[in-house]
Amino acid sequence: MSDALRTALDQVRTREVERRDVLRMLGLGAAASAGLPTLTQYAYAQDTAPASSVIAGKSDDLIVHNDRTGVLETPLEMLREHRITPKDLLYIRNNQIREPEGRSTDGASLTGWTIELMGSVAFPRIVDAATLADLPQEEVTMVLQCSGNGRSFFARSVRTRGTQWAHGGMGQVTFRGPKLSALLESFDPPVAPRDVANFVTAEGADQPPEGASRPDFEHSLPIGDVMDGAILAIEMNGEPLSGAHGGPVRLVVPGYYGTMNVKWLSRLRFEAAESNNVNQIPRYRIPNDPIEPGTPIDYTHENSTPNWRQRIKSTIFSPLNEAAVSAGSVEVTGVAWNDGVAPLTSVQISTDNGATWHAAEFDAPTGAYGWHEFRATVELPAGEHRIWSRAIDARGQAQPIDGSILWNPSGYEWNGADYVDVVAS
Repeated sequence: MSDALRTALDQVRTREVERRDVLRMLGLGAAASAGLPTLTQYAYAQDTAPASSVIAGKSDDLIVHNDRTGVLETPLEMLREHRITPKDLLYIRNNQIREPEGRSTDGASLTGWTIELMGSVAFPRIVDAATLADLPQEEVTMVLQCSGNGRSFFARSVRTRGTQWAHGGMGQVTFRGPKLSALLESFDPPVAPRDVANFVTAEGADQPPEGASRPDFEHSLPIGDVMDGAILAIEMNGEPLSGAHGGPVRLVVPGYYGTMNVKWLSRLRFEAAESNNVNQIPRYRIPNDPIEPGTPIDYTHENSTPNWRQRIKSTIFSPLNEAAVSAGSVEVTGVAWNDGVAPLTSVQISTDNGATWHAAEFDAPTGAYGWHEFRATVELPAGEHRIWSRAIDARGQAQPIDGSILWNPSGYEWNGADYVDVVAS
């Protein structure tokens, strides 16, 4: 680290200079205005521990955003190397963490774990998690994605609060476990939700960070989607589910954002109303109607929606942003996906800022909730170029060119058309 940078970082930490002055000192003003990591972020990153010391078994090549609870991002050049993201490379986003299980990628034991089924149900139960392995098993390959993935790109209009994820708050994994509906039906008499139950609220057995004062983590999900598709995952990628990824049991609702796939599942409450827990409201929500970037909003259940179903999205894997390529034919590859409700019908590529689009070839995913791998060849003369990708599905849902139309103060659910800038020579 240079002496100038070290001095600037020290001044940021001690608040001896204004951020804009430090940026000017180091020539980073343009980077900040373009939505790239700020000096303050860089200063924090220098103080974080290596990924493997935050979560044992994780690759030290992961980007550490928070070493207290564990917030780790997968670099895009590593993410693209695997059809199924291995557990040592898969991102981590923890608001809270279960100690010590959450600190390791080792498989967590089902022995002694219980899950309470309660609320508006006939015949509530406490389930011995070890019995989950005896039920018929469902397997689903799906995109697991933080709802803040891509948050840093909102800074192209107005920067939002929260971890400034780029593309790597996601991965493709295979979960396995019994369907929740099968568990409920396995009892005699069955654990039957009552007609008044509109939501299932999932609680995790994690703890707030030491010294933090906040309610326990929970999320409410629509009961129809939970009863139709939720599994109680006890395996990931063919191994017992690691503690780092929510083991021994994680609620998995395919097509939903990662935050709704509650880790360390300990209780399911069947309820008439959506939870008022801070992690359900005002956190993890977006406005129902567009708001001007930079505008605050007081969230209510009526004016906003939780981060439930994933929005349609594509990500360019190659070439990487700011790559140097040879002029002429350039192959563009990447992945595209949605919430699994309707099939993708097209992935399109543009090299003229959206004036024209050309269809890419794309493969069928492994099931409705996985990503499609796409490829296209573009002709690039010598010079600077911007390559765009966007996906469209059978409902007519498409990625917007300007992703900031979904701007919200917490930077959730970014799904703007992706692009990379390259130089051909």
